[in-house]
Amino acid sequence: MSETAPSELCISADSHITEPPGTYIDRIDPKFKDRAPRMAHDDNFGDVMLIDEGHSVVPFYLIAAAGVPDGELSLDGDKKFEDLHKGGWDPKARLLDQDVDGIAAEVIYPSVGMLLCNHPDFDYKHACFEAYNLWIAEFCETSPDRLIGLGQTALRTVEEGIEDLRKIKDLGLKGVMLPGVPAVEDFDSKVYDPFWEAAIDLELPLSFHILTTGGSGNLMDVQVRGPKLNSFLTIIRGCQDIVGTLILGGVFERHPNLKMVCVEADAGWAPHYMYRMDHAIKRHGSWMGEDVTLSKRPSEYFKENIYITFQDDWVAFKMVDMVNPERLCWANDFPHSDATWPNSQKILEEHTKDLTDHQKDRILRRNTAELYQLKL
Repeated sequence: MSETAPSELCISADSHITEPPGTYIDRIDPKFKDRAPRMAHDDNFGDVMLIDEGHSVVPFYLIAAAGVPDGELSLDGDKKFEDLHKGGWDPKARLLDQDVDGIAAEVIYPSVGMLLCNHPDFDYKHACFEAYNLWIAEFCETSPDRLIGLGQTALRTVEEGIEDLRKIKDLGLKGVMLPGVPAVEDFDSKVYDPFWEAAIDLELPLSFHILTTGGSGNLMDVQVRGPKLNSFLTIIRGCQDIVGTLILGGVFERHPNLKMVCVEADAGWAPHYMYRMDHAIKRHGSWMGEDVTLSKRPSEYFKENIYITFQDDWVAFKMVDMVNPERLCWANDFPHSDATWPNSQKILEEHTKDLTDHQKDRILRRNTAELYQLKL
């Protein structure tokens, strides 16, 4: 890390930007400029990003409410983009936000780009992601040791996905975020084997983030059983489905060096999920007609190939001995509404009090640094 980022500080494995109004419209393929995500004002939500002329609506305040006290989160027509955390789009301001939270560096994901993953038009997604990749590369150039950008690919085809990986690598980005639902078959299909191998060869970890696996893609139109608040409890399911697809589908059996990052889905559930997979394949694998032969238990692939990011999840620190502590990666989720910023250090002091210094070093810094080949 640079002199302004002491190596003993935490590294956030999952933080975000707030895409400014010109992110897409200034860089997108001219063919899609009329549909490019753009800022608008909504009488109910305040300033928003309209995706594809209103196909989805992303209220800026909702994705930039870090630090707002519990009980004070609200949406109204007075919310303005310029009143949000400037560090969401200004890299120099972002470094100051990191200092406030005791953060040496952040792995940075999109915000609007998460919802774009759910758009049904893969050509449109591809155009938006190419524009975003250019913007995030520019953002990270200010301090590449502290601002760790990831690119996006629509994965329209396997061949194009491989070319996207190369472009993302050439831009200096450190990993790739994938849509939760691909255009061709599903991720356990062997048609993706060349793509996995390309990611391994290019040393680009592949990430699957919550809220990117389907639905309308509209943050304000979440379909869920029961009260709306129940949606908060169900959003981790998409990431769990992908984990199961890759492990039980033999992807890691065929590609043992592949690294998959399960992002912002918490981690406290991991021990039971591993047990459940082991039980399923042992007890029910034969009669369910599965034709994938695994040389190891599913839990062993989970412990080796799956990295999990989490923020305010004290359970994750309590079950360290039941998982692989070298695959747990803490995050602050800045500037989203679920962020621990600016209180991360206070929260971590309480949550990690039963961990050894070695465990804390791995989870709070070293695991993420090794995953993205950052200098400590």
